[in-house]
Amino acid sequence: IQDPAALKEKGNSLFKAGDMEGAVCCYTKALKLSASKADSAVLYRNRSACHLKLEEYNKAESDASKALDIDPSDVKARFRRAQAFQKLDRLDQAFLDAQRCAQLEPKNKAFQELLRQLGKSNCFYRLKKILHFLEEFLNQGFPDIIKFVYEFQAAQNLVVLSRDEGGAEQIFRNDGVKLIQKLLQSKQEEVVLSALRTLVGLCTEHQSRTMAIVNELGMDQLCAVMGSGASTVSLAACHLLQVMFEALTEGMKREIRGKEEAMLPELRSMLRHLLEMMPASNVSGPGRDSAINLLVKQVPRKSFKNPDNSPTLWVIDQGLKKILQVAGSIPELSDGPPLTDNTHMSCSVLLSKLYDDLKSDKERENFNKICEEYIHQSALDAKLRAIQTVSVLLQGPSDVGNRTLEMSGMMDAVISLCASKDVTHQQIAVEALIHAAGKAKRASFITANGVALLKDLYKTSENDRIRVRALVGLCKLGSAGGTDFSMKQFAEGSTGKLAKQCRKWLCNESLPPTSRRWSVEGLAYLTFDADVKEDLVEDKNALMAMFELAKSEDKTVLFAVGSTLVNCTNSYEVEKPDPQMVELAKYAKQHVPEEHPKDAPSYVEKRLVKLLEAGVVSALACMVKQESPALTEACKECISRVFLALVERQEDRGTVVAQGGGKALIPLATENTDAGKVKAAQALAKIAITSNPEIAFPGERIYEVVRPLVSLLSLNCTLLQNFEALMALTNLAGISERLRQKIIKEKAVPKIEGYMFEEQDLVRASATECMCNLVLSTEVQELYLATGNDRLKLLVLYSGEDDERLRKAAAGTLAMLTSEQPELCKRIPGTTTHWLEIMQALLLCEISDLRHRGVVIVQNMIQADRDLTEKLMESEVLEILTVLAKGGEGTSDPVSKIAKNCLDKAVEYGLIRSREGKMEGTEP
Repeated sequence: IQDPAALKEKGNSLFKAGDMEGAVCCYTKALKLSASKADSAVLYRNRSACHLKLEEYNKAESDASKALDIDPSDVKARFRRAQAFQKLDRLDQAFLDAQRCAQLEPKNKAFQELLRQLGKSNCFYRLKKILHFLEEFLNQGFPDIIKFVYEFQAAQNLVVLSRDEGGAEQIFRNDGVKLIQKLLQSKQEEVVLSALRTLVGLCTEHQSRTMAIVNELGMDQLCAVMGSGASTVSLAACHLLQVMFEALTEGMKREIRGKEEAMLPELRSMLRHLLEMMPASNVSGPGRDSAINLLVKQVPRKSFKNPDNSPTLWVIDQGLKKILQVAGSIPELSDGPPLTDNTHMSCSVLLSKLYDDLKSDKERENFNKICEEYIHQSALDAKLRAIQTVSVLLQGPSDVGNRTLEMSGMMDAVISLCASKDVTHQQIAVEALIHAAGKAKRASFITANGVALLKDLYKTSENDRIRVRALVGLCKLGSAGGTDFSMKQFAEGSTGKLAKQCRKWLCNESLPPTSRRWSVEGLAYLTFDADVKEDLVEDKNALMAMFELAKSEDKTVLFAVGSTLVNCTNSYEVEKPDPQMVELAKYAKQHVPEEHPKDAPSYVEKRLVKLLEAGVVSALACMVKQESPALTEACKECISRVFLALVERQEDRGTVVAQGGGKALIPLATENTDAGKVKAAQALAKIAITSNPEIAFPGERIYEVVRPLVSLLSLNCTLLQNFEALMALTNLAGISERLRQKIIKEKAVPKIEGYMFEEQDLVRASATECMCNLVLSTEVQELYLATGNDRLKLLVLYSGEDDERLRKAAAGTLAMLTSEQPELCKRIPGTTTHWLEIMQALLLCEISDLRHRGVVIVQNMIQADRDLTEKLMESEVLEILTVLAKGGEGTSDPVSKIAKNCLDKAVEYGLIRSREGKMEGTEP
């Protein structure tokens, strides 16, 4: 064959048949005979494709380049050259060609996929080049700034790669962990952070990789990074170890999870190293706090339904004394490990979590025994450390703290040290006295013996650190009556004076943050008094100072701020006594609690307005973001209560959302005490009822709101909470099919159906309204199509009820169902003998919305079945439709139009005939 075109066609046929060598031969002969450059470009391109199939990548690249030399716009030739470059590991050039192809044809999926693959490969390729350059050249005296630039670029490339599973696996398989290990040793904080973030990508939800990384890097190095001085690096390392914990525990079988004999060696190693960090002097304060935080999150059981608490028992056996050693450390003494302002509070939370996770008296007795032995030994060496340890225990597992406080000579030591001339000794003793005063067993003793001592310290001490703590002690003892107006501990006006001094210290920025934090503690106790609440909300400077403290690094202030705000907003639980019981109590001369006049709703509402004006929402949002053990579930419950109070008034909800309240409430509704979850979920419901949910909860956040709302559909919640949840879900269900699917997935439909039978009118109507929006989903329609249930009957009957709201909801649901599923129309006569009367009543209703729903249902029934239409036309429905079709006063245009359509369909069926615009029934 001497014709180039014929040779080309033969080559194409051979290519399709899989004979690549034969195709190459034909294309080569055609090239020798071709006189046209355009034809030659196509032949080179085709021969390049053959070489790719034959894995002759150099030849494929050469032919594709020749084709592009002739025609630079040939996108197929460029794509083949990119493929050849990829196989030849010339990734930079491959990436450029693939990028050009994607620009020319952006919708081509093959081009986009190659570009995605090359993006990852090219990133890692450049990374290896950079690290190779570092190893070979930068140790030869180049300036540190150049070394940092290349290290940082390498680390950033790793982070990008690790975010994708394919990229993470590529890093892992190409000795990337060793490269990361070198980056962890960098002196530059940004480089170390990037290396830690890369490891997070490698370990997330991947047990085998995590095990290998733990073994290769070693816990010593990871703990050393976490124990470094930089708080950002420490937090990043803490996050990495948390991801590692989750990856290792997730892969364990549920029945063996936590048992020491079955626990992965890597898990035991991680826990052991964290415990060893506790008393180590070379670990920074933030690093120690991160280690405590990890133990709080990972050791105790997530749910008491899980019977296995062996990790807690293991930690108590191996590390309780180490934790107590940190609890007893005093920063002012130079021989202890470095601490932060949050360390003691974090220890209290950890000790409390461990103690609460114990199942039997025997386990609790062992915990008490270890604590008592440690404190007894500490008291022999240094009473101050023993008292500090007791103080931490009193803030954590208070039962254990009380037992240790009752040890021989301990209380006497506290009282005697209060009189010490050493400020540090006084401070430790006064703090212990304050914590002990809240415990029932000791409160009466301290009231009798400690008030005079605290008053003396407050009046005579020249050190504000001691005075503010003594003041808090007096505040705590003075608030023993709680909100009971008749139970005043101090003389009239004394509480106000104490509060005024607390506010003064709170606003004094020259005082250290720890002392200002104690003034908030004082206000947390004193704000049980309504007069103090009123004075505080009027003092905008004090409020601003408190909110700034809530946003600060000192996490120990969180609970005090939360408690103060709960008191100011009256969002605590108050059980109103039965009036008859009150009368009986008065007759029997028993004490009856009295409410302060300034705790009336009108005063509370004004206080809420003042708090909103001062910026309380942004402070609460910052408190929720804190990653600290100090943000306990009790603290979260306080924040939830305050948020619920803030959204009580409809006009304030927009302000709460605008300042970040909606976003902050979502985690509070999922990680909280049971009461806190309910309060947060109810606040979300109130926002979703009156605000546009798509604006209040933008993006994916709106889907996170569904589960908390569904949780309110419980018999344990009040009818008001049920009602508000149903209203909010109704709004969400009307937005999109995806949201309806989310509601269905959360198993809300059976609960909503249950509330459709509720006796309370508003709850029953709101449940029916919610179902009205949910029936737009096929899954819900299928429930109504299923036989053997009374779902359709309930809707028909509700359409004839007197309650206008319920009637509208039921008729609307029926209208949509019969429109989407015509088969249901035929079943309506079988639901009740009164079905025809109900339909007629809807058509004759004076309320236009109901009349509109009725005529739509009738239209759907007429369109669905001729026999059903005949039944309707034999009744008064014909006359009613005739009147509606004429329109007139009280009849809206849509109703008139639909009524005409109904009559036209009946005419079409031959059931009626039109005579001069008047409809008449035909003879049988």
